[in-house]
Amino acid sequence: MRRVIGGLVLATVVAVAVVTAAAAGALAATDKLVIWASEAQVPALLPMAQQFEKEYGIKVEVTEMGFGDIRSNFSVSAPTGEGPDLIVGAHDWVGEFARNGLVEPIEMSAAQRDAFTPVGLQGFTYGGKLYGVPYAIEAVALIYNKALVPTPPKTFDELLTVARKLTDRNKKRYGFLYPNNDAYHSFPLLSANGGYIFKFTGQGFDPKDIGLDNEGAIAGARLIQRLAVEGLVPKGTDYQTMEGLFLQGQVGMIMTGPWEIDNVKKAGIKYGVAKIPTFNGRVARPFVGAQGFMVNKFSPNKILAMEFLQKFIMTKEGQLAIWKVDPRIPALKAAFQEVASNADVAAFGASAADGIPMPNIPEMAAVWGALQDKLTLIVNGEQDPASAMKDAARQIRDTIAQAK
Repeated sequence: MRRVIGGLVLATVVAVAVVTAAAAGALAATDKLVIWASEAQVPALLPMAQQFEKEYGIKVEVTEMGFGDIRSNFSVSAPTGEGPDLIVGAHDWVGEFARNGLVEPIEMSAAQRDAFTPVGLQGFTYGGKLYGVPYAIEAVALIYNKALVPTPPKTFDELLTVARKLTDRNKKRYGFLYPNNDAYHSFPLLSANGGYIFKFTGQGFDPKDIGLDNEGAIAGARLIQRLAVEGLVPKGTDYQTMEGLFLQGQVGMIMTGPWEIDNVKKAGIKYGVAKIPTFNGRVARPFVGAQGFMVNKFSPNKILAMEFLQKFIMTKEGQLAIWKVDPRIPALKAAFQEVASNADVAAFGASAADGIPMPNIPEMAAVWGALQDKLTLIVNGEQDPASAMKDAARQIRDTIAQAK
């Protein structure tokens, strides 16, 4: 059986090769391919590994590892030659890995790129090069309790009206909650009118172009403060509070991601999922996270690792197999269309389509603390939103400059 390798090519290693099952063994520098994945993907990868071994005669070892451990262990083991051939991880690891020379660039044809939701590929792009094959994307959206909010609001003005009607702080009942000093969950409000962390240039994120102190971001910060000052979203609302009250049926709407759906179902809440309401007529743009497969730069089996990706991860069948055990939004358009009739997938997919990738560059480490601190001051009414956002941006620029 002939197997063609090369539709997906290593940027610096190989162009096109034709490999027979017998020749696959000759291409393998070791007797097996090794994949590190978390428990979420392993059930789907094991049958793929068995099929690959059957067709190519190369054993595929799938090692389950804690999600956070994959990143740290790969950073240490890859340069020593002890790392896996492939890892499954998050797009925001790419900047660190690429800058340290740990992952192999991947080239796709125009047709292959067009098969993916663009934001998924953007997430794995760093310095103008693609470093991962995405299998899923995710973003926050509005989850609403149909018993309290029969029809979700389309604008934040409508949301405020509903929230004021439902909120009764003495009874711990609220119309709308989200973690309001959390930068991740607050970002859709900052971005709706043009705010951003680092500008995405098409080649990656530019750490010199910070958009947290522009008028759009400041407008979002004013809304964040308004929600807190009016008592609609109490100061210091954290994720656990939001989640707990919603699952008790005390909250009309929350802003969170698909990871919360199972809990909502178990709580017996009759729910719906909708896009985040527009703000001043502009679409809210949540952070989009992407999950995908990356190739070890030091792997002796890069050609076969790429063949595995092309055979399974870049196909509708492969992405649907993973979706069944890890039900995030498939990154391949054909797989997404297959499950788009699922109302939750469609709604979270629509929200992600509006979003922008969470920056994957190492400079992001300078952002979280600075922005989080200023959001706390904004929510508590201790600093004017405009000066707080300008301070946050200035602090981030200073930290990045000092790190060079």
